[in-house]
Amino acid sequence: MAATGEVLTEAQVVALERKQDDDVAHGEIETAHPGYLGSQDTFYVGTIKGVGRIYQQTYVDTYSKWAAAKLYNTKTPITAADLLNDRVLPSMEEHGMGVIRVLTDRGTEFCGKAESHDYQLYLALNDIEHTKTKVRHPQTNGICERFHKTILQEFYQVAFRRKIYRGIEELQADLDDWIGYYNNERTHQGKMCCGRTPVQTLVDGKEAWRDKITTLNS
Repeated sequence: MAATGEVLTEAQVVALERKQDDDVAHGEIETAHPGYLGSQDTFYVGTIKGVGRIYQQTYVDTYSKWAAAKLYNTKTPITAADLLNDRVLPSMEEHGMGVIRVLTDRGTEFCGKAESHDYQLYLALNDIEHTKTKVRHPQTNGICERFHKTILQEFYQVAFRRKIYRGIEELQADLDDWIGYYNNERTHQGKMCCGRTPVQTLVDGKEAWRDKITTLNS
């Protein structure tokens, strides 16, 4: 650690950046404002007769706990990128914000040859940094893991007891309703939310986002 007023060498800066990446990859997440770091993961929902396997692409903003989820029949780089393109970036843009970095595990839907991998190409096109969990430590993506536990208990287990789904679109419609409840009505007691809903926390964090962007552009 450099003393106060000491100018860091290039090597020290690189070392600090590596440590930050290492902390994030091990679940020691430091998040400064909405859009600072998003956590993305794939959740296997199950198999529905006549429909087949269903996978959920999940995104959680680590600051506000705002979440987006979309269902697919496969888990591929295209579906991983589609969630960001269809749900995440448009929603953040509506609030005048964006996404700076995304944390994922090392699944093939998220990682591959940068020049030919649709998800990594999408991140590069939108100037989003990509941090990956450590090798053989996929459980370190704890933000999504906690969300998956919540959505399993509060939505899927309830929904599948009450209704027989005949298509992915029907399930997606009910999932969208639950996500709306989660983001707009369900309060959180975490460090950033402090009893607010994810959307309230997201909106209240706009000033921190603007300060960050102003600093970067100055």
